[in-house]
Amino acid sequence: MVPGGEANGGGVRPKVIVVGLGTMGAAAAWRLASRGASVLGLDRFAPPHGRGAHAGGTRIIRMVYMEGADYVPLVRRAYPMWRAIEAATGTSLLTPTSALMLGRPGAAAVAGSAAAAHEHDLAHELLDAAEVRRRFPAFTPAADEVGVYERAAGMLRPEAAIEAMLGLARDAGADLRTGVEVTGWRAGPDGVTVRTGEGEHRADRLVLAPGAWAGRLLDGLDVPLRVERRVQHYWRPAGPDAFAPDRFPVWIWDAPDGSTGYGVGAVDGAVKAAMHSGAGLVDPDLGADPATAVEVAAMRDWLAPRVPGLAAAGWAGAVECLYTLTPDTHFVLGHHPGHTNVAVACGFSGHGFKFAPVVGDVLADLTLTGGTDAPVALFDPRRFGRAGVTPVGADR
Repeated sequence: MVPGGEANGGGVRPKVIVVGLGTMGAAAAWRLASRGASVLGLDRFAPPHGRGAHAGGTRIIRMVYMEGADYVPLVRRAYPMWRAIEAATGTSLLTPTSALMLGRPGAAAVAGSAAAAHEHDLAHELLDAAEVRRRFPAFTPAADEVGVYERAAGMLRPEAAIEAMLGLARDAGADLRTGVEVTGWRAGPDGVTVRTGEGEHRADRLVLAPGAWAGRLLDGLDVPLRVERRVQHYWRPAGPDAFAPDRFPVWIWDAPDGSTGYGVGAVDGAVKAAMHSGAGLVDPDLGADPATAVEVAAMRDWLAPRVPGLAAAGWAGAVECLYTLTPDTHFVLGHHPGHTNVAVACGFSGHGFKFAPVVGDVLADLTLTGGTDAPVALFDPRRFGRAGVTPVGADR
């Protein structure tokens, strides 16, 4: 018998079923199995894949958190956990690069980052436009723009990270099954039942981390979610050394027109620069359409006055992904309001990847002990019935 399971109709009833094995589901399966729980993980695809929010080769990790100071304690926990995954798997996942948050002084990327840094006494520098140009010649901010510089930031490799966490979950005994579509679930005092195309599975507890399909599997929960397409563009500049990760920080730039661009230094010779904006709703079953010539031209136009070396570079292609967004762009993480034996994790709004191992730990806490010491009240699934939902910044 699997540890933590019980006999069930001639088979083994797992302690926990995890629905969705992408970013957060992989982390949850790993953290649950590492604590000795028997875990059955189910996913209709085979993560990592192109139907989630994780596609694209890199994600930013940063400490001076413009979306709110409440995130800082969580990202502090994330750094050593990423290093622990690297040590356990021999996989390089986190590359230090430093970060530059750019815009006018009142822009969210600047003011929000500086506020988080001050509240948590984080090392950072405020650079005027001339100093940004002097230190980082690839950037050409306008005279009225500034930058918040942070040395602790870097980039993560999402696909490799998901594979690493799934491997750790399997090593700890988790039964992970792909190609299994979950069509519904129910929960009661005697446990949970998950319906799939291959039949029903029963367990004591349930973790729902279904990514872009959260709106369907959580239709009884008052969580308004939008699934939108995002396009990440890659460029091959004539002087690639200037964009090497040790010379070119990851960056986020709030423009005066309200648009936000972001980028990551060269990986295998290609530099990512993209917009944190989408083009309407997407059906996750159909996936995201490929980048258009109009989008490539618009990206060049946006880069031209800001990162001209990339605007003049050859376009190396694009990778599309799906963002699942909440109205306030904060996460949904906690117990299902109607079922204490169901935990939910969704709506990570394009800035959740860096927190994956911490989210996995929180889900394991909630599932196995009923509570967590992590500061996650901001992400309460019940909050959307309350007044005052205001969008904040975003990530990439």
